[in-house]
Amino acid sequence: MEVITDIRSLRRRLKRQASIAFVPTMGSLHEGHLSLVRIAQQKAGCVVASIFVNRLQFAPTEDFDQYPRALADDCRLLKDGGVDIVFAPEEKALYPSPQEFMLEPPPIANTLEGEFRTGFFRGVATLVLKLFNIVQPQAAVFGKKDYQQLHIIRELVRQLNLPLDIVAGDTVRASDNLALSSRNRYLSNEERAKAVRLYQALSQIKQGIEAGNRNFHEMEEKAKESLRSYDWEVDYIAVRQRDTLASVQADDEDMVVLGAARLGKTRLIDNLEVAAGI
Repeated sequence: MEVITDIRSLRRRLKRQASIAFVPTMGSLHEGHLSLVRIAQQKAGCVVASIFVNRLQFAPTEDFDQYPRALADDCRLLKDGGVDIVFAPEEKALYPSPQEFMLEPPPIANTLEGEFRTGFFRGVATLVLKLFNIVQPQAAVFGKKDYQQLHIIRELVRQLNLPLDIVAGDTVRASDNLALSSRNRYLSNEERAKAVRLYQALSQIKQGIEAGNRNFHEMEEKAKESLRSYDWEVDYIAVRQRDTLASVQADDEDMVVLGAARLGKTRLIDNLEVAAGI
């Protein structure tokens, strides 16, 4: 496995590759990331993973400086996982001067995560487009845990006519069904034991819909109340159309239940897809 830190060297190295699959990450890797690597290996002869903590997607009040960084450990995991090339640039390599050109995502980016993380998807979309231009993959793999991000990146590729496929990887969970996340390591032991309640709240909504309940608002509010009763600070619990993330209608079938809430100082997100036959 090669670790490359500058754009020119990476482009020169990738010229020799007939097909490239790309897995962008912010590092602090876990089994969820490695599952995306395994999908990438099925899509192309060369797998490139990037490790870069993107300042543009962090608000001033968020945890950019504290975000966990473990490059040596990450590289060992990626090497063992069969990655061919790790692109691990310094910030000045990707942003040699202040980034004044920013990609403006569609209005859906101002809902859900975007409502609580102003500018988040502008930062994500801008970086992802830069990485796509640098790596020029035929496929890129993203996890469903960041469901809204996956939707926006798919739209980015579709609307800008980029010549690559976006492949989705299922959320990987711990034995108690907590979605794996780099931020889980922020949880205290006591908080970790409580963290599965977000998944349980979403599961109750999923089960209700699949049983025929169409009172989406009532189910969302009950889930919020339940989490708050266990000292969670809830940002949103929402049932949305799966393909568009628009508000659901009573006759919709393919939906997704999304949630974001804070337990102590740690903000967790999760989602569950729902297929409800009418």
